[in-house]
Amino acid sequence: MRLYPIEKVRDIGIIAHIDAGKTTVSERVLFYTGVAHKIGEVHTGDTIMDWMEQERERGITITAAATTCFWTPTYVRREVKPDGHLASGPRDPNEHRINLIDTPGHIDFTVEVKRSLRVLDGAVVVFDGVAGVEPQSETNWRYADEYGVPRVCFINKLDRMGANFENDIRSIQERLNPNAIPIQIPIGIESSFEGVIDLLRMKAYRFEGEKGEQIVEGEIPENLRAEVNKYRKELIEKIVEQDDQAMSNYLEGKEPSLDELKKILRKASLKTAIIPILCGSALKNKGVQLVLDAVVDYLPSPIDLPPTKGLDVKTGAGLERHPKDEEPMAALAFKIASDPFVGSLTYFRVYSGVLKRGSYIYNAAKDFQERVGRIVRMHADKREEVEEIQAGDIGAIVGLKNTTTGDTLCDPQNPIVLEKIIFPEPVISVRVEPKTKVDQEKMGIALRRLSEEDPTFRVSGDMETGETIISGMGELHLEIIVERMKREFKVEANTGKPQVAYKETVKGTAEAEGKYIRQSGGRGQYGHVWLRVESNERGKGFEFINEIRGGAIPQEFIPAVEKGVKEAMDKGVVAGFPFVDTIVALYDGSFHEVDSSEAAFKIAGSIAFQEGAKRAKAVILEPIMKVQVIAPADFLGDVTGDLSSKRGKIEAMNDRINVKIIDSKVPLSEMFGYATSLRSMTQGRGSFTMEFSHYEEVPNSVAQLIKEGKK
Repeated sequence: MRLYPIEKVRDIGIIAHIDAGKTTVSERVLFYTGVAHKIGEVHTGDTIMDWMEQERERGITITAAATTCFWTPTYVRREVKPDGHLASGPRDPNEHRINLIDTPGHIDFTVEVKRSLRVLDGAVVVFDGVAGVEPQSETNWRYADEYGVPRVCFINKLDRMGANFENDIRSIQERLNPNAIPIQIPIGIESSFEGVIDLLRMKAYRFEGEKGEQIVEGEIPENLRAEVNKYRKELIEKIVEQDDQAMSNYLEGKEPSLDELKKILRKASLKTAIIPILCGSALKNKGVQLVLDAVVDYLPSPIDLPPTKGLDVKTGAGLERHPKDEEPMAALAFKIASDPFVGSLTYFRVYSGVLKRGSYIYNAAKDFQERVGRIVRMHADKREEVEEIQAGDIGAIVGLKNTTTGDTLCDPQNPIVLEKIIFPEPVISVRVEPKTKVDQEKMGIALRRLSEEDPTFRVSGDMETGETIISGMGELHLEIIVERMKREFKVEANTGKPQVAYKETVKGTAEAEGKYIRQSGGRGQYGHVWLRVESNERGKGFEFINEIRGGAIPQEFIPAVEKGVKEAMDKGVVAGFPFVDTIVALYDGSFHEVDSSEAAFKIAGSIAFQEGAKRAKAVILEPIMKVQVIAPADFLGDVTGDLSSKRGKIEAMNDRINVKIIDSKVPLSEMFGYATSLRSMTQGRGSFTMEFSHYEEVPNSVAQLIKEGKK
């Protein structure tokens, strides 16, 4: 029996650039929905959603936290005591269940945003009222576009000095989507910010009481009438454009009713033809309840979206799953977390059917069956035991052995593989060594656990030196990993200097022969291949093409050739870095009836690839970062000169109230220690954000230094 019909369920995430106020918004949501009885604050370190010690100390979100809360829109609410939520079911027929995920803003933890958006139906994008659209806002927006996630925008921090609502709207429309349009405008700005005006209802809302819990509806102040009318006219025109009947009525002078407008707006926002913009100040407890109303009104329930697509495990044919409890169960594991009390937790989203405690599930990605022991519904780091999770809901299973991020969990009788999550490659590495023998044994376990949790964190060994190398998305990412090893796994370790994750590729096309022949008394070894090595499109990865015709090489040896090529690619040709974006075609060769073996063809493939790559002009690639520096105008010359000296390309310069914003692309190898040098250059007043952009060929002079091991 469903307590909440599926159309009253919302799976949403809160996404934004670092410091735009996501966690503050989440904490208000928990308070107003009755989940929390007091508001946690980032600056006092007592938030519910940022529960890890490092998160509270640093004031940043590191892992995405999931919780469930319940909300009845303010405009239909009956008087209900905020008594926390009763498990017996809704307190009000209009109550909705909201599964909420608060994601990190820092680029080093971008994996959390990406995997959360893959399983969510809608998103609230938070913007800083002073800064508007920032680099990470654009990256997160792009992820949301990739997964087709409908969203609403919330312009936060309008009480801050320098806040500018019009500039924020303009930056969202110009840099993200021209279809974004305000459905609210602020009453006052900066220190005189009092509340918001709803452009559809044509009412002013102020938030009173100690925590802004009393919403007071009133008339629009006279001095704002003209501005409100201008914004409302634009909004109504944008909405009626989406519906032919409403458009013809509007042209005849008949304005649609409030219900009609909301209905058309909901339909348009589900297709992202319109993106509603709301405003407020979470810290000052203004406007958050109306964001929850917008989540209910304009973001989708699981049945508003197209059915989930997947593939048949056996035939590879396309399959669909609808969000219905009667359908075969299909779920996606989107996050693995190690919990000190219960061990491994696998977060999942159910797309169809019902996942029950005690049932068997089939992991389609690993071809493995497991029994579901305990199912929990998460409230940040607290757990509530449940018997089942239904279609459209999010939960966690305790103690699955072989499941990793992106695996499909399904009904063993009706197997299906859902689309996997593709994660960015790490760009920075650090050598790490345990301090004592005891630490050495524990370090292996700790690193394995952490790499299971985070697909952008990789662990590898240096065969020559026997050292352990950890790779991730940035200096902060690896710093947090080492800190977590120390705190959660009690492992003390020393770390080396950060190293850039260079790659190699070829620029041209070449052919090469690989021959491996060993004759000794008795059975020998014989492998002989011809390969063509050519460059692939950037970002396309490695492709192996089998062009053998007429049995020049028997089919059973082809996989061995590919394996040999892959091993040679991992070792590199120019300076020992792994190869990417390369096409290798096997087009000819020969074999010996007796002496040919898989081992011989593997070695022949490796020899041919190394030779072919050298002939096809192998080059080194380096990660280029998108860097945005914010500094006072007095230091503009110093900052741009310094970026240029780091081989940086300045792409744009903009003004924002007494500071300059410089957008540039700079190689990662030049950016180590930049935080310190920027502070000293700008008397401590400059700041910067950095995120991965793309890989690019290294200039010859730098390539020489890399080969000599000096860079």
